[in-house]
Amino acid sequence: MFDLIIGKTKHVPCTPAVPILISTSIQVSALAVIVVSSLLFVGQMPAVPDVMAFVAEMPAALPPPPPPAAALPKTAAAPMPVPATSAFAAPIEVPSSITPEAPFAGEEEGVPGGVEGGIPGGVVGGFAGIFVEAPPPPPPPPARPEIMRIGGQVQAPALLRRVEPIYPLLAQAASIEGIVILDAIVDVEGHVQSVTVLRGHAVLSRAAIEAVKQWQYQPLLLNGVPTPFELTVSLMFHFTDKKPQR
Repeated sequence: MFDLIIGKTKHVPCTPAVPILISTSIQVSALAVIVVSSLLFVGQMPAVPDVMAFVAEMPAALPPPPPPAAALPKTAAAPMPVPATSAFAAPIEVPSSITPEAPFAGEEEGVPGGVEGGIPGGVVGGFAGIFVEAPPPPPPPPARPEIMRIGGQVQAPALLRRVEPIYPLLAQAASIEGIVILDAIVDVEGHVQSVTVLRGHAVLSRAAIEAVKQWQYQPLLLNGVPTPFELTVSLMFHFTDKKPQR
């Protein structure tokens, strides 16, 4: 840059072309020699030897196995001889009559004066009634009579005793009134056995239940048999008169 300012210019000498041409010609000549040599020696390549295979002879077939030996016939086992004096030996011929079996060794026969059906080894002169039969089981309890529902052709028996319910003070103070419907079950003697509330105010229902439990009906007879029955009772509570009506 300072040379341009000063005015002195120095030129870098360029590479001469003669060495380049000589080097290029040498390389091309060497390459040509290699190509020509490869073409001349193609027919002189060594032959590839054939692959040699080793073949072994097949072994001779083995002779077939000998046939199995003939099975020996099975002989039935000879029955064990049973002595003729044995009690368990089956008779060979059909007997003409059946004789009672002799007692086994060590078993005692009945003794004179024993009880028929006794056990071996019993005491002579023992009580005949020593074996008491168990008493028969008690008879089953009588079946509970079916509760008859009042209605239709079955009329309610006459009411012999009626107790009026007491109007609760709480219901009077709260001006509570209305109807109470009860379901009552009466036993065979006409006494009210149980009472169930079907409809009604809780304060009024308690007073109605206590009163109906004290009622008494005439017994219901069906074909002359006293029968329990079930009926519906309605009680009306009026605040004006403070007395329930049926």
